[in-house]
Amino acid sequence: MSILRRIEKFLRDTGMAPTRFGRDAARDPRLVFDIRNGREPSARMIRRLEHFMSIFQRGAISQ
Repeated sequence: MSILRRIEKFLRDTGMAPTRFGRDAARDPRLVFDIRNGREPSARMIRRLEHFMSIFQRGAISQ
């Protein structure tokens, strides 16, 4: 599954806004919009986003 699909599923499941996700995960509120428009995140950024989603879903980060 692509990182965009994983992010979209995460946003749907959590109800988090795309700008909030980008800001909290990578300090970039436009991140999700840029990825939707073709931006290819680096391998390091993908790991960072996956880590954020993982710890958020485990409850280590609250909304």
